[in-house]
Amino acid sequence: MTDTDGKNGASDGRKRIVPVVLAGGTGTRLWPISRTARPKQFLALTGEHSLLQETLLRLSRDPRYDAPIIVTNELYRFLVAEQAQEVGVEAVRIVLEPVARNTAPAIAAASVLAADKSDDVLVHVLPSDHRIKVDDAYIHALDVAEAAALAGRLATFGIEPFEPATGFGYIEAGDPLPSGAHDVRRFVEKPDADSAAEMIATGSYYWNSGMFLFKASVFLEECQKLVPEVHAAAFDAVNKAVQDFDFHRLDAEAFSRSPSISVDYAVFEKTKLAAVVPAPIDWSDLGSWDAVWKSGSRDEHDNLGMGKVTLNAMSGSLVISEKHHVVVDGLDDIAVLASEDAIYVGRLSAAQSVGDIVKRLKADPATQNLTETHQTSYRPWGGYSSVLNGERFQVKRLFVKPGKRLSLQKHFHRSEHWVVVRGTAEVQLGEDVLTLQENESIYIPQGELHRLSNPGKILLELVEVQTGSYLGEDDIVRIEDEFGRT
Repeated sequence: MTDTDGKNGASDGRKRIVPVVLAGGTGTRLWPISRTARPKQFLALTGEHSLLQETLLRLSRDPRYDAPIIVTNELYRFLVAEQAQEVGVEAVRIVLEPVARNTAPAIAAASVLAADKSDDVLVHVLPSDHRIKVDDAYIHALDVAEAAALAGRLATFGIEPFEPATGFGYIEAGDPLPSGAHDVRRFVEKPDADSAAEMIATGSYYWNSGMFLFKASVFLEECQKLVPEVHAAAFDAVNKAVQDFDFHRLDAEAFSRSPSISVDYAVFEKTKLAAVVPAPIDWSDLGSWDAVWKSGSRDEHDNLGMGKVTLNAMSGSLVISEKHHVVVDGLDDIAVLASEDAIYVGRLSAAQSVGDIVKRLKADPATQNLTETHQTSYRPWGGYSSVLNGERFQVKRLFVKPGKRLSLQKHFHRSEHWVVVRGTAEVQLGEDVLTLQENESIYIPQGELHRLSNPGKILLELVEVQTGSYLGEDDIVRIEDEFGRT
């Protein structure tokens, strides 16, 4: 294949680019707000929408893109579907990884699916949790990457560095190509500060953004040549995949045969077709709390506050609260992150250490749960918050979205008492169906078949009191469920 500029995919009216959005990461570096059960891609850290929603909206506004393929895992499938629906992004294909195998197998499987569109389809791989400003610089970088990809190159976006950051890998650019991209001379793992400063001074190094654009066919050919086991597993997993409601489930046995390897190690550091697109764009991977601070709208004292916070006589700090009102006075370079059930306080300039702290918390059985779940857990129908726990009882706040209903279920070890706080509840109890308004209640005996629905147009909120010998979430026998969880 020769390096000649290709035709822009948007110029002939065809949607040649299939975006592949990677949304399976568990995101521990933004603890305690980000947890395994609800990581940063599903959080609104830069505006009213979550980072995943911002990504989907950015793609939907560019006519060169086809409907996205979103690669995620079982745990996040309903979150992905709900968030896409909330911002009106239709016809997404949600691909479920049965096991975590890093980026190379995920991208290979998505490329196999995209290749069904046509022989020359382009794939744009992008993380779901980055902040990107769409401006002329971004559009130009995308045009260059598209031209390079149409010329048979595997294009990666190199972010123009503005500081000797040690949290990114670097790409050294080589000779220029007709498309406007450059040959890749080498990839550099995360360097120390002195090495990063030396590389930036040369003007030929870029941050590795983790975004790629290529022909699906070219990428798969390189996979077959360089990592045949990844290539074989991807094809087999797609060929044996099953459709489950709106989800495309890759075959578990086939996908598990792939090694766990990043796309950089598997392909881009080995191929002779890699090209880097210099991208002087407004971009952040939001990989640490100081990155969130840098990306936010700060006050005249360089402070960024979100949620219920009051800041006094301080500067250069980040304070976020999910629930309680937090007051910070007379401190500089401070990060205070208050979730419903945990608070982190540390130097903002040392925010990279949060990942190490999370490892300590995970290693201790007493604190392991703090890294995995929030006090509030989300479900496809709404969710619940833990209010009070005691011996043989617990109190929860349930919230059910308009038009949604829980599964038809029963419990062997507990009884439940529901009090409607807001909205209208429709309750199936045994053979009876009852309607409850605000301040009305109902008792669900142990072992009784029941179902809760919200027939109204506003959020339904209830207080649930559980009593019994075992109160775990796994004491649920689902008889019927519109979300396929029986």
